[in-house]
Amino acid sequence: MEGRVFDAQVVLSPKDSPLGKVLNEYVCVRVVRMDDVDVGLFDRDWNNAIYFFVLNGDEQIYMRYGGRESKSPDTYNSLDSLRIALQQGLVLHKQYLQGHLPATPRPASLFPREMPLLVERTFAKRQCVECHLIGDFQNIQRERDGVLDKLAQLYRSPDIGKIGISLDVPKGLVVKDATGSAAAAGMKAGDRISAWNAVPVFTFGDVQYRYDKVDRKAKSINITVDRSGQPVDLSVNLPPRWWWTDLRFRQSSVDPRLDFEDRPLTADEKQKLGLKPDSFASRVKYIAELAKIRKTHDLLLDDVIVAVNGVERDEFANTAELYLKLHTSAGESANLEVIRDGKRIAMPLKTHVLSFRK
Repeated sequence: MEGRVFDAQVVLSPKDSPLGKVLNEYVCVRVVRMDDVDVGLFDRDWNNAIYFFVLNGDEQIYMRYGGRESKSPDTYNSLDSLRIALQQGLVLHKQYLQGHLPATPRPASLFPREMPLLVERTFAKRQCVECHLIGDFQNIQRERDGVLDKLAQLYRSPDIGKIGISLDVPKGLVVKDATGSAAAAGMKAGDRISAWNAVPVFTFGDVQYRYDKVDRKAKSINITVDRSGQPVDLSVNLPPRWWWTDLRFRQSSVDPRLDFEDRPLTADEKQKLGLKPDSFASRVKYIAELAKIRKTHDLLLDDVIVAVNGVERDEFANTAELYLKLHTSAGESANLEVIRDGKRIAMPLKTHVLSFRK
């Protein structure tokens, strides 16, 4: 809802307002259906609530505006930051016309009518091709073809907060506060992020798009900031599972529904239970009511899951829940090893596929 209100404000901005005056310099197009849009050119995370592309007649994309975090669709969006972005877009366009901004290769075209699942489930029913359908059906097709990379294609749009970056949102990419890995690398409040892995960025949408393209096995990224008019290059170490985001808002069909949530055991808890320090042993902290209805499993609160299908450790997962999501397809079954009241018990688990509305 917040995203829609924000979009309505943009569309209805008075022409004599600061934002309206900048918008008057653009040819504005509002896309309400994706049926004939080149999604190869307009690549993005399809679960964003709102997204703008600033581009020219040669289909050169200057910048992206939008993006979100898991808990809110509009944390990084504001009318002030949009105005700043659009003003920067005019500067970039002038540079392009003067030959000072090199053209970038155009991505390969891809249209919704070239996606078999969209044709079968949407076009054939004369339904609207919505953004989230594109992302979901792409992943279903990838899973069927055996090429789905869950780390990169399911866990989209990494959170910059995990590396300690807090933005002064109305000011665009000005850093409000730096903690954690960002602070350790030398980032300071007042810095303005200007490049992400050597690619110029002008908005949070740019940053999140470039961050999403980082190899999930990467250990660090390079961030350039403008500090008092001078560029400063920073090497920021990436913490474990920097790519992880909460998937619940995505309503993804390839995300196996487990009907429970857990937390990783602490080092002390593992030691007391005689478990290895690098295991993904985890304690159950929530059980959905649907678990009983769907007969997903017989887990109880505070159960400790120590293994899945005989596996106790994983390169990426730090909990049994994450291991299941990474290594199990929706609808598949798994065997859990659980500690309850000091005893180890075997327990079957049946994952479920989201009942998608289209």
